[in-house]
Amino acid sequence: MAQLDGQAVPNRRWRIGGLLGIGVLVNYLDRISLSVAAPQIQAEFGLSPEQIGLFLSAFFWTYALLQVPGGMLLDRYGPTRIGRWGAFCWAIASSVTALAGGWAGIFAARMLLGIAEAPGFMVSSKATGYWFPRSERAFATALFDAAAKFSNVIGVPLVAFIVVGFGWRWGFAICACMSLAYFFAFLLIYRDPSQDRSLSAIERRYIVEGGAAPEGAPPGGASGMLGYLLRQPKVWGLILGFAAYGYSFYLFLTWLPGYLVQTMHMSILKSAGFAAIPWMVATLTDLFVGGWLIDRLIAKGHEESKVRKTVLVCGMVMGLAVFGATQTTDPVWAIVWISIALGGLAAAAPVGWSLPSLIAPKGGVGTVGGLMNFGNNLMGAAAPIATGMIVGATGSFGNAFLLAGGILLIGILAFVFLLGRIEPIPDPD
Repeated sequence: MAQLDGQAVPNRRWRIGGLLGIGVLVNYLDRISLSVAAPQIQAEFGLSPEQIGLFLSAFFWTYALLQVPGGMLLDRYGPTRIGRWGAFCWAIASSVTALAGGWAGIFAARMLLGIAEAPGFMVSSKATGYWFPRSERAFATALFDAAAKFSNVIGVPLVAFIVVGFGWRWGFAICACMSLAYFFAFLLIYRDPSQDRSLSAIERRYIVEGGAAPEGAPPGGASGMLGYLLRQPKVWGLILGFAAYGYSFYLFLTWLPGYLVQTMHMSILKSAGFAAIPWMVATLTDLFVGGWLIDRLIAKGHEESKVRKTVLVCGMVMGLAVFGATQTTDPVWAIVWISIALGGLAAAAPVGWSLPSLIAPKGGVGTVGGLMNFGNNLMGAAAPIATGMIVGATGSFGNAFLLAGGILLIGILAFVFLLGRIEPIPDPD
């Protein structure tokens, strides 16, 4: 247990961190449900691979477009209000999907889910900046980021079981119920530190004196902050680097079950079991490398910027193992290469998600997070479409994986040369 002036510091902040992690878990169960149900929906509606690619990308169109406006609203109104409304709308969107009467209805419902979930990850990132000192920020961020990966470990088999046993509509219905339950949990539990009556004075001191992000709106207004940030090379390094990460992440998030069904000739249930393996590896590297190891090395006195930057770049380099999956038709080796790639990307991800609260000027965490996640989710929209087009034209996933590796190389260069030291951007005049 942490101490301050010889006194033990309570753990209210870690309860908040756990709540945020559960929110991201539910958030991603909503997203992956379509990936698992896609083969069944494709058979029911007679869809081509290109149409499935568009289908899988519909969520990201609205999600990506609303990242910057969502981040500005988050900076203006804070995690408490934006987080409540967002969670409530997740449940509505999943309910609409379950009740949709055809392909167009599901497509529209996925776009609605993109609107509802747009601020979700940014809420967790900004709230983590409020609630945790810099010395605990890596593991706190890894808690909610690892939940995104772990959702595939438990979510893919769970949704596959429901889809196979009861039909694809029930998969979305279960997601709607979980989203509604999280809305009530967030409504009852979450407050910003300054408004939380359960936060003790000593823990508040520990958080603030440890370098927590200051609460409040940007002093010059959200639009002024946006213009200022767009002139910073450090912000562009973050946008481009995280966009490259996002392409590979969302390729696997949306197409991995389909890849195993089509290329490795597995059933939906068997593919769900195999697909869980790389996501389990990703969950562990996210928590123990991107989270625990970083905080441990910084606590031992290693320079904070070098530690975070090394894990960030090395994790992206490991993502290039996606090239290995192009050279095998053995499902075991394919899973090995994909596990290495996803494990490396997962180790880098908590660093990426902690960067808005570490480099943003006062009041700009949400806007930096919005810009970063805008680039990330533009790739989230592009990856399913590009993969569907490549698979439709060639009948193979090989070239799709090669494209993902090439984009990763660009992201690595952006992190190395544009991001620079991980330190705060000066406040605007």
